[in-house]
Amino acid sequence: MGKKAPANVNKNKEKRQARKLEQRRIADGMSHVTLANKIKDLASLCNELLVYRNKDLEVDMYMHRVTELDKNVLQWAIDLTERNMKQLYATCAWGWNKERKVEEMTDESAWYLIAKEKNGTLLAFSHFRFDMDFGDPVLYCYEVQVEAGGRRQGLGQRVLSVLEKLAHATHMRYVRLTALTHNPSASAFFKACGYILDETSPSKEEAAHYEILSKLTGAPQEETLQSEDKCPLSDGMRAVQVDQ
Repeated sequence: MGKKAPANVNKNKEKRQARKLEQRRIADGMSHVTLANKIKDLASLCNELLVYRNKDLEVDMYMHRVTELDKNVLQWAIDLTERNMKQLYATCAWGWNKERKVEEMTDESAWYLIAKEKNGTLLAFSHFRFDMDFGDPVLYCYEVQVEAGGRRQGLGQRVLSVLEKLAHATHMRYVRLTALTHNPSASAFFKACGYILDETSPSKEEAAHYEILSKLTGAPQEETLQSEDKCPLSDGMRAVQVDQ
């Protein structure tokens, strides 16, 4: 067998280099996700955003892993999700399955951002996770739910700002979320906050009832964190409803 032509040799070399770069990119992403999930005090990465005030609201926020979240607060989050989302799920291909939703919300990888008024009234929460999604390190927002008394006062936008700050600080490439297409107010809200149709979103023919939206964090992706100290700071039925 004769020697390979130079053009073929160069093409094979380029393919190997591209494969190595992709493997390194994924390995780096997994390292960032692992380190993010080891952080014990996420609040220290975004303290300046955890107090929200306007003329009607005085809100403080805090974050816990689901395993450390007060059981009464977790039950409130489950109940609020059912109140806000049951009908929307029931009128799409997914259907409403409370047991499955509870299983998703209590997965040990879940984090919770809780917003409450000064008097202790619970107003809003986000269930989110640090994960690899289609080869990218992402902060995946599973839920943003707001009580009626906290809507249209900028609280939903502030919750997203906290998630975006966390994603940037932990080197996640995107904040991603799944939105139901028959919930146009939520879709409009996310797009107004800078979220766009993600490249991983299925075509309308494949899944007419939901779309995947995302926002780039601008976090550097080329370096791999070597230890937790150096940090500057799965798929279920994922859908969110927000009235800002």
